[in-house]
Amino acid sequence: MPGCADWRGGVELPVTISGHNGTVITRELAEALIARGLSWEPASGDRFLVPDRDLDDEVFVVSGMAIEVTDLPTGAEMRFNGTVEWALDSIEQQEVVWLPREEQLRDALGERFLRLESVTGGYAVVLRAEPDVDGTEERHVDIDPERAYARALLSVL
Repeated sequence: MPGCADWRGGVELPVTISGHNGTVITRELAEALIARGLSWEPASGDRFLVPDRDLDDEVFVVSGMAIEVTDLPTGAEMRFNGTVEWALDSIEQQEVVWLPREEQLRDALGERFLRLESVTGGYAVVLRAEPDVDGTEERHVDIDPERAYARALLSVL
């Protein structure tokens, strides 16, 4: 399957950002989270970018197996592949930019997270203020839930 790579026992499936199912946070937000110390243990389903290798527009997904869809005269055929050869056989974790999913960002917020609200033009993540400030809430707004969660997490890291 063109565009797949073996990576530490898993397979990365690139999906163009324009064709990606769902939203992803921006590279800038992801890099800011990394710079603030958000740690990542790669797992199946995690998404990431490979910067500076002419792959900036590709979102890769960690997977234990690649499933290739081939169009045949009789219809689509699903082929299961354990490892696929590609020009990029492996890459170090520190060379990629993790794009955490909504639930990963929410989990990282822990007990500070109160709720997600729909607002005009986007979403707001509402957090409990610092423990020493009684009853105060913080709101972090962006155009989609994942970006709002990322902005909220940046405020607590």
